[in-house]
Amino acid sequence: MKFALMILSIMLHFVTSHAQSFLIEAESFDDKGGWVVDPQFVEQMGSPYIMAHGMGIPVADAVTQASFKEKGEYHVWVRTKNWVPGKWDPPGRFKLQIDDVVMEPTLGQKPSWSWEYAGSVEINKKKVAVVLKDLTGFNGRCDALYFSLENQPPPHSGEALAEWRTEITNQKNAPSKTKQYDYVVVGGGIAGCASAIAAAEQGLKVALIHDRPVLGGNASSEIRVHTLGIYGHYERILKMLDTEHYPNGSPEAHEDQKKRDENVKSYKNIDLFLNWRAYDANTENSTISSVDARHTSTGERIRFKAPYFADCTGDGWIAYWAGAEFMYGRESVDEYDEGWDEFGELWSPEEPDGAVMGSSVLWRSFEDSKPYPFPELPWTEEVVGDFAAKKGEWQWEYSRADIHQIHDAEEIRDHMLRGIFGAFANQKKLPGQENLGLEWISYLVGKRESRRIIGDYIFTFNDARNSKKFKDSVVMEIREVDVHFQQNLKDPEKVDFLSEAMFYKTKMYYIPYRSLYSRDINNLFMAGRNFSCSHIGLGGPRVMRTTGQMGAAVGLAASICTKYNVSPREVYQNHLKEYMELVVNQNNQAKP
Repeated sequence: MKFALMILSIMLHFVTSHAQSFLIEAESFDDKGGWVVDPQFVEQMGSPYIMAHGMGIPVADAVTQASFKEKGEYHVWVRTKNWVPGKWDPPGRFKLQIDDVVMEPTLGQKPSWSWEYAGSVEINKKKVAVVLKDLTGFNGRCDALYFSLENQPPPHSGEALAEWRTEITNQKNAPSKTKQYDYVVVGGGIAGCASAIAAAEQGLKVALIHDRPVLGGNASSEIRVHTLGIYGHYERILKMLDTEHYPNGSPEAHEDQKKRDENVKSYKNIDLFLNWRAYDANTENSTISSVDARHTSTGERIRFKAPYFADCTGDGWIAYWAGAEFMYGRESVDEYDEGWDEFGELWSPEEPDGAVMGSSVLWRSFEDSKPYPFPELPWTEEVVGDFAAKKGEWQWEYSRADIHQIHDAEEIRDHMLRGIFGAFANQKKLPGQENLGLEWISYLVGKRESRRIIGDYIFTFNDARNSKKFKDSVVMEIREVDVHFQQNLKDPEKVDFLSEAMFYKTKMYYIPYRSLYSRDINNLFMAGRNFSCSHIGLGGPRVMRTTGQMGAAVGLAASICTKYNVSPREVYQNHLKEYMELVVNQNNQAKP
């Protein structure tokens, strides 16, 4: 506790060698009020930030205390963004208050992440209150605040901002604290949780690192997608983690959340690191030695060392930082990987492109016993037109070949929010909708596809269609291949944030263990939608019980690796019989 407070104090009150300026990271505010911490886009914009996600109702103030070593007139800059630039008033406007002084400028005005000048303020005491006052409830956002006796703003973005930030907070990129484990799992979705449990049950000391306060990824109470697929060999493990088949977006997700979190926390040899986000994988000679992570609010950093790692991040971040090969987008109908036959897959284009399945933002409304007002939203009209709706299901999805599901993820989320708010505003205009109110909107994107890490085997649609069996089949599924595309690709008159699905029914199909470890990083497993597969091959096994099977499979493989001090590839080459016996007997075991 003392260490965490020390880190927080450094972040809030570090004074430069000239004792003239300091930075406050907004995510470290003492009381965030109704503002939420959003760490989804750290790799793109440089930091977690806080957001006023009030669904049209201004949220409670975020408040912290700042310490000043010198009295004087301080210039104040706030790093923020107008997330819907145009001829209308920005939807995410907010004010800054210093003690009793409300600064004159309205913030959230510039069209990209940058420092907005909030004015100057006379400071004549050592401690003052710093307050963020939301004006709209429509997703105003604040990254950081900079106070200086000199009238000189910080760098706006890129490497210059990152270097400046490191210098002024006196934080080096390398963590000062190191923890050692047998197995480190990064990503606490269903796949990551299953992997941690499977390894822990075999006696491994496991670290499970997850950047949200709750587990489950897309199945969590924050995103609320129900789990699909079969259990395969891992029913006992997966039933600790999955959901009922409620409608997507249902508050019933909270009950499954409680079950999931309690089950993972019950394992004494799983150290759970919630609200920790990995930011680097230290690699030498194609082997990862450690993964670095920071706390999304305090900024504390830890280095996690282990002989084996699992990338369950969905976006394949650990593999990416380690230099592993990966695929992104649609392969052409005649594309092939060296040493492989042509994929020749159904629904594939003649030329490869960057199109992938998109991201969803789910939402719900409710009927109240009294009128529920909702404002006119001109900033949604160019996205939504006259389209009206009162809830969102899986079809609420956004993807384009020229928009990247990782690099442009904040733009995707914000586009979906415009669609949701606009569709609901149009619904409110219809007769009899006076008592309709917004119940819940996720501010987290639920992704379907991005990087796919290349393993020793690339699973394809043809493997599913032909029900191809492998001697290392560790995952099985009967769910049809299900690939999404945007509705307005067929009809330009339709909105671009709804999708349609193409289905291909199959018999039982199988995924080999060789698709669950990197072919060029010696000690890296992967489980989840970033496993080794083609774009169309992902269509069936991307659902969460199936990816949970993958997670359990690699957790068991990690135990074989540990037992014999071998690589993931050597499990297949030299210990396959023992490994497969361990896999197929999982449902016959009781929880330790």
